[in-house]
Amino acid sequence: MKSSIVESIKSLPPLSKTIIDINRVYADEESGIAELAKVIEPDPMIVANLLKAANSPLYSFGRDILSVAQAVSLFGMSMTRSIALGNSIRKLLNVDMQPYGVTSDKFAEVSSLQATLVQKWYAKVDRKKADKLYLSAFLQEMGKILISNSVIQDDEDISFHSEIESSNDIAAAEKAYAGVTSSEVTAEIFSHWGFDEEFVDIIKYADNPSAAPKSVREYSTVLNIIKTVLPINKPFSEQAINFGLRKARDAGYDHELLEDAIDDMLDMQEGK
Repeated sequence: MKSSIVESIKSLPPLSKTIIDINRVYADEESGIAELAKVIEPDPMIVANLLKAANSPLYSFGRDILSVAQAVSLFGMSMTRSIALGNSIRKLLNVDMQPYGVTSDKFAEVSSLQATLVQKWYAKVDRKKADKLYLSAFLQEMGKILISNSVIQDDEDISFHSEIESSNDIAAAEKAYAGVTSSEVTAEIFSHWGFDEEFVDIIKYADNPSAAPKSVREYSTVLNIIKTVLPINKPFSEQAINFGLRKARDAGYDHELLEDAIDDMLDMQEGK
C-alpha cells in the first residue's frame, strides 16, 4: 500500500457523535425505529440525505416522505444506518473522484445502486444475509476515495484515468498503482474506525473472495458479483451484466434471480 494512503488512513478524523450513536442504537437489541429516529433528528445533514434518499425513484415508496420517523420506518434499521453512514463518511473523506472519471454525485449513485441491487437480489436468497450485506455493499467502494486522492497528489490522474476508463478489471488497475485494491483500503478505513472484524473482512476480500476466510466467503463473493455488475466506470453496461451473471452461475447461484433484480432496476431507471 502506498505510504500516502497509509498516512491518509492514520490521519482520518473520528466518526461524528451522531454516527457513533446510530451504531450504538443499531447494536442494542432493545432499541428500535423510534430510538434511531431520535438520534438522527438533531443532525441536519443526515436528515437531509435520508429524506433525499427516501424520495428518490430508486426506492419507489410512492408518496412524499417528509419526516425522519417516516423514512426510518420505511427503510428499516439496517438501511437507515447504511444511508446515514455512507453519506456522512463520503463527506468526511472529501470526495474527488476525477481520476476514476466520475463526479462525486455519480460515485454516490453507484454506491446506492450496489446496495439496492444486493437487497433486491439477496432478499430472495436469504433476507437476513441481505440485511447484513446492504451496509457492506453501500460502503465497499469508499477506499476509492483515498486512492483517488493519492493519484491526484502524485500527479498521475491522467494516466490512471485512462487506465480505468478502458479497464474491465478496476481492481487490477488499482493494484498496479497502489499495491492494494479499493476493497482492501476500505477494510483498513473501517478497521481504523473500530468496526467489527466480520464487517471488515467481508469488504477486505470482495476483490478476491476465493482468499476469504470460510466464515465470510459467501458475503465477499456476493459483493464481488455486485461490483462486477455495477463497476464505477460502466455501471449496468451489457458487458458488466454478462460478467456478473457468469460469476453468479460459477458461484452456484440461480442467476435468474440476479437477472430479475437487474431488470427491475433498469426498468426503474428508464421510468425516471
